[in-house]
Amino acid sequence: MAAVDTPSPRGHDKKKKKHKKKHRLGVRLDMTPMVDVAFLLLTFFMLTTTMSKPQTMEINLPPGEAKIEVAQSNLLTIRVKDDGTIFKNFGVDIPEKIVFNELNKFLRQSSKANPKLITLIKVDRKGKFKMMVDLIDELNVAEITRFSIAPLLEEDLKALSQVQ
Repeated sequence: MAAVDTPSPRGHDKKKKKHKKKHRLGVRLDMTPMVDVAFLLLTFFMLTTTMSKPQTMEINLPPGEAKIEVAQSNLLTIRVKDDGTIFKNFGVDIPEKIVFNELNKFLRQSSKANPKLITLIKVDRKGKFKMMVDLIDELNVAEITRFSIAPLLEEDLKALSQVQ
């Protein structure tokens, strides 16, 4: 609602004619309906908004000191050096170099051949995080859900240096 205030006449009409002052008209707006609508909209959106659930990967961590024996034939190790070179080997076999583009096909074949396959990813600490994320993506595409992540140790680097 709005209201307009008109100036009230003053008692001294003679003086008023000499000094003609223009009086401004007072305009007053009632903000109550607008505030009501704003709070209604705020309440509506607060009550009807659904918060998105975070989409995260479920990670099962082994208990503290538990040692789990894994057959060498079921263990696929993928090592990534700091320059992005990828090596693969089963159990204690000699590591072989593999190109990232061929990795998905290899993982699918390995998963089909051995459904109990466990993959161990070892990425050099100096390597890029993107390589590890890409490897995990390839494992997900190949539907390999059992994998572990470990740092690349000096022993692994020695084994890889013998391959090159």
